[in-house]
Amino acid sequence: MYIGLDIGTTTLSAVVLDTDSGALLAQHTTPNRAGMFPAPGRAELDVEQLQRITIDCLADIVADAAIDPDKVRGIGVTGQQHGVAFLDANGVPVRPAITWQDLRAQEKIPGSSESYLQRLIAQAGGVEAFRRMGCVPAAGFLGTTLFWLHENNQLPSLPFTACFVPDAVVTFLTGAPPASDPTLAGSAGVFDIVANDWDWALLGRLGLPASIFPPVGVAGETAGSLRSDIAEKIGLPAGLPVGVALGDNQASFIGSVAEPATSLLLNVGTGGQISARTDEFHFIPGLENRPFPGGHYLLIGGGLFGGRSYAYLLNFFQQVGKTLFAGATADDLYERMTELAASIPSGSDGLACAPFFTGSRVDPTLRASFTGLSPDNFTPGHFARALLEGMAEGFYRFGEQMAPVIGARSPLVGAGNGVRRNRLLAGILAGRFGAPLHIPALAEEAAVGAAIVAAVGQGEFASLDEATARLLRYAEVVG
Repeated sequence: MYIGLDIGTTTLSAVVLDTDSGALLAQHTTPNRAGMFPAPGRAELDVEQLQRITIDCLADIVADAAIDPDKVRGIGVTGQQHGVAFLDANGVPVRPAITWQDLRAQEKIPGSSESYLQRLIAQAGGVEAFRRMGCVPAAGFLGTTLFWLHENNQLPSLPFTACFVPDAVVTFLTGAPPASDPTLAGSAGVFDIVANDWDWALLGRLGLPASIFPPVGVAGETAGSLRSDIAEKIGLPAGLPVGVALGDNQASFIGSVAEPATSLLLNVGTGGQISARTDEFHFIPGLENRPFPGGHYLLIGGGLFGGRSYAYLLNFFQQVGKTLFAGATADDLYERMTELAASIPSGSDGLACAPFFTGSRVDPTLRASFTGLSPDNFTPGHFARALLEGMAEGFYRFGEQMAPVIGARSPLVGAGNGVRRNRLLAGILAGRFGAPLHIPALAEEAAVGAAIVAAVGQGEFASLDEATARLLRYAEVVG
């Protein structure tokens, strides 16, 4: 059995996966209270607080599972991408981490109309310089944040290593120097995902010292052994192998999809993504391409719409209630919204929603809209239905962009709480794609994926494909 740990932005999730039966023996979620927002547009993380939360989460999952600790064969780690943690030569944090939510790179340079992000892209040689990075840099990315710190003379004193938050957790658990797997490094905006290495020439043009970037590791391979003092607190044997961390997007795919070579994954959480594994690097404007374990790639259409869009509509309804009905609220408002949406016919009687409340990755200035309003569709149920259909349409359009490269994919897999908790949305997605939506049997997909990768890294399976084929099943088919 293996433990999978997912270092999320708002929660830490852990699972114990029985690799003989494919069953989850336990799962546990702990709030991540290490986040800090010291000023508008600033998003940081107290890494030392995160370390304490990590110990608590792992101790709780070991206690919950009621298992023989000696039967645990390894720990896999995944978590949030893009951001940056700062560790000294002994693996000790030298300042708070700066997360993917941070927006300081969007600020204007003093005395200039140019933002730091715009200067970075210009200094790098234009957007074309990032063609092999799989994505264009954005605020909150490791490379972008380091550039802001460099331009403002705020980089920590050398020597230090700039790694990802999951890497920092692995270093804490093991004492081993940080190493970044390409699934995480590829989210930095300065990592050549074709060459599988940092783009040293690009980093030189940006003025960033080469010494601060961690070596490239391999997800799941042993990064180090669990420290004895931490093992005692958790209730596990000292010396247990801890794998090199991987990115949560790739981990979720691994923990959801039993047939990775042929499937199409819709993952709907706070945001949303449509993903397909490919054997070759493909550059498609508007889509991202990320490294995937085993020398593969993950072609992604990433939407900023998802559960957060539904939450915006919920907040609107709450504000209307407070304004018109003296604070009347409903604890089950989400459920009521979905009930009302389910009573509306497909097409929402002509009402359409483009759910880009916070823009898109390609155009951050884009905003949401409802069109086709009429006296017949001006109801809460129509608004809820149109928003869900707009989300499905966004995913479908990403799929159309992928189609020339990936061809027809089957099965269509749906993961994330947005799908698990909203069967209406699952049905709408299935209808728009014209294919049944398969719901994975195992929840906490990212943590499950981390456990699977750790098992492969320890030789439990010959490959990821063998592991997922043996361990993953679908609990439900919608549509």
